[in-house]
Amino acid sequence: MSRLISAQRVATLVGDFPRSPAYLGLADSLRVLIGDGRIGVGVRLPSERELTGALDVSRTTVTRAYEVLRESGYADARRGSGTFTVVPGGQRRQDRALMPGPGGDDVIDLNCAAHSAPPGLVEAYQRATDELPAYLSGPGYFPLGVPVLQARIAAAYDARGLPTLPEQVMVTAGALAAASIVAQAFTAPGERAVVESPTYPNATQAVRQAGARIVAADVDPDGWDLDALSATLRQTSPRLAYLIPDFQNPTGHLMSDAQREEVAGALARTRTTVVADEAHHALALAPGLADAMPRPLAAYAEGAITIGSASKSYWGGLRLGWVRAPLADMDRLVQARIGLDLGAPVLEQLVLADLMDRADEVLPVHRERLVAGRDALVAAVREHLPQWRFRVPDGGLALWCELPEPLGTATTVEAERRGVVVAPGPLFAVEGGLDRFVRIPWTTSPETLTEAVRRLAAAWDHVSTDAARTASGRAASQRGGTGRVMVA
Repeated sequence: MSRLISAQRVATLVGDFPRSPAYLGLADSLRVLIGDGRIGVGVRLPSERELTGALDVSRTTVTRAYEVLRESGYADARRGSGTFTVVPGGQRRQDRALMPGPGGDDVIDLNCAAHSAPPGLVEAYQRATDELPAYLSGPGYFPLGVPVLQARIAAAYDARGLPTLPEQVMVTAGALAAASIVAQAFTAPGERAVVESPTYPNATQAVRQAGARIVAADVDPDGWDLDALSATLRQTSPRLAYLIPDFQNPTGHLMSDAQREEVAGALARTRTTVVADEAHHALALAPGLADAMPRPLAAYAEGAITIGSASKSYWGGLRLGWVRAPLADMDRLVQARIGLDLGAPVLEQLVLADLMDRADEVLPVHRERLVAGRDALVAAVREHLPQWRFRVPDGGLALWCELPEPLGTATTVEAERRGVVVAPGPLFAVEGGLDRFVRIPWTTSPETLTEAVRRLAAAWDHVSTDAARTASGRAASQRGGTGRVMVA
């Protein structure tokens, strides 16, 4: 069944759109709404007759606006069915979310913020293979994880100021699987869950699939608005809050100890269980910061659930994550987990345990690679895209760039045509918007990043020039050939 949007809802969203000429103003407004996600992809637009009445414009205005949408790649007319929203580049671009891009010899794929394996991984696999025979006499199912890895993860939390027993750790097939398990265990259909916006979209989808009603809490380019977050918690009384306190994805913000304490107080007042996603915790890039990170949010928030990941700290191919929770909640997590899987691969768990034993050797080399990529990316954006605004994060994997105009989706579509794949802001939005933003990871070589920014700059120049030309044409149509304002 097709999704529909009512004429009245469209009228509310477009608001007081420019009406000189009205068809271009309406088309531009609809294009922005589709591009930033407030009108979804694949939605059937109102009929021309319905929208004519809701907007109090002529039928010709709506007809010509829909024509402009189709010509610009934001609508598709289906005989006998109506006009449906699309995006330039097709639904594939939207559905891909943060998965790896289409590939190709000359394609630079920065859609997925993931890096190559660190030095020493082959040796870790060899050592783990030597340990594997000890596990072969059993069934190989470990719903909570291989005990040696549980112990390593618990010890890592102890070292960060959060006392943890191995029995409080559940090893999962990645951080996304961890988020799905937690959402299944701690929410019920119809219950509210607060999620940052922008945020990691695949985790938001995991919460939605559990049936929770998402409530957005805005994260500004300059940081968290804790007063607004507290107000949102107070007004909605959510069952769950999903937060990324360590190098927030995609903004790169790091929540201070004082901020964590304030957030914990707000959560306690509304009895909201917080899920702290620490997938980027180990990626502190500022000098000395790796040894001076804030304490885990769970050290301040009683009953907090913490999610960790090996993908960003070590290698995505390990496909391992974990959940750290109060002992009283572990049975609930196991019951939620067995509906999804019965455990993560044993060999990879032994590999991760080995890597964590050698974290002091592996992680500094990994961070050096990321610092080189970050610095090259920052220099390239400053040189080739000086109009774009960003702050340089102290850690994480990406720049969150603000464009002068809401052309993020159009720019990334044009960039893909030029062989570079990046994610536009609307992919990270919980309730639409953010088309002024683009996320650029620094997870490849400095030389490749520099070339990627050159191509991205060419795409931006093309899209922004087209937008300026359209605006100029609209102004000229208002003036007419004699400079007088035309009245229609």
